[in-house]
This record gives sequence, C-alpha cells and structure tokens, in this order.
Amino acid sequence: MLSMMREVKMGNPEETDVLVNAVIHRRSFDNTKKYIEFARDSNECEIIFGGKCDDSVGYFIEPTIVVVTNPLNKLMQEEIFAPVLTLFVYEDDKFLETLKACDQTSPYALTGAFFARDREVIRVASDILENAAGNFYINDKPTGAVVGQQPFGGARASGTNDKAGSKLNLLRWISCRAIKETFVPPTHFAYPYMRQ
Repeated sequence: MLSMMREVKMGNPEETDVLVNAVIHRRSFDNTKKYIEFARDSNECEIIFGGKCDDSVGYFIEPTIVVVTNPLNKLMQEEIFAPVLTLFVYEDDKFLETLKACDQTSPYALTGAFFARDREVIRVASDILENAAGNFYINDKPTGAVVGQQPFGGARASGTNDKAGSKLNLLRWISCRAIKETFVPPTHFAYPYMRQ
C-alpha cells in the first residue's frame, strides 16, 4: 500500500495523472489539519505516510495514513472527508470482535467496503455489518456509486438511504395524494360480495 501511495500525484485536477487535489475551502483544510495534529500528538496513533499540509497555493492535504492501536480512537469514529485513511490492525482471532467494533464504533453509516476471498467470511461480515453502511462494497473501492442505480445514502447520523442517486430520492420531495372519483355513488354501505 505504501508503494502505491508513493505513486499518487497531488495537484491540479485538470491534469489527467492527478488523483488528489486540494480540499474545498479553508474550513476543511483547518479541520483536517487538526485531525493530523491530533494523530501526531496521540500515543494511540502513528502516521505511517504523509501528514503534510500546505495552504500556500490552494488547500492541499497530503494523503495521510494513520495506524491506531485503539479501534475506538477518534479517527476511527469521525468522518473527516479528506485524504486521511485510518487503519486498525487486528489479530486473526479477533475478527468477529473487530467486525462488531466496526459496526458499533461510528455514529455514521454512509459507505463501507470489505475485502476477502472466503465466501463464508464475506457472508459473516455482510451480516454483522448490515447496518454499518448504506452502500456496502465487497472487494471494491467504497467510492463511485452508480448514479440512478444506487440510492446513495446511509443510516444513523449519515441520514437515510434514499439520497441523491436514485428515484427513491424523489419520494422525499413529494406529498403523495390519491384521488378516486366514482360516477355511480354507493347507495348502501355493504360491498357487493356481502349481498345475497
């Protein structure tokens, strides 16, 4: 992963070989910088890649990878929305415990991904993480929802699973109304099947 990260080019998004560009504004830059500083100062965190921030021309945050020793660390719980990846390495015999931590650690549940080859492991993870992400990817990157085919939304603090990206979203913008007009009004309360 680190060798791939060294290939990632940061810069102007108009250049076709650039993967990472600046964050959207000063507030996002300052917020992300605080997370990186938190990681630098925490005895539960180790920055293993990146961590530089430069606002001299745009608001650039170098892609950053942080390894944490506590799955309940702030970086594992909060949505940063910037090029900061937090990793927690677990022992093989802690797999189920770690899945449960993934499900219970964050109040957010927008997008998640799980990578595995073993179909039973995938089934177990999918079951335990059922409510952990509105868009759940198996053996794929957790970005690039297919507009018009996936209801890009989540659960918990990420909202409901009917946001933009699907016709399900339209139901949020309408008030359903049904109209029935009968040209031969009823003359008795009973339905036809009730009559002898």
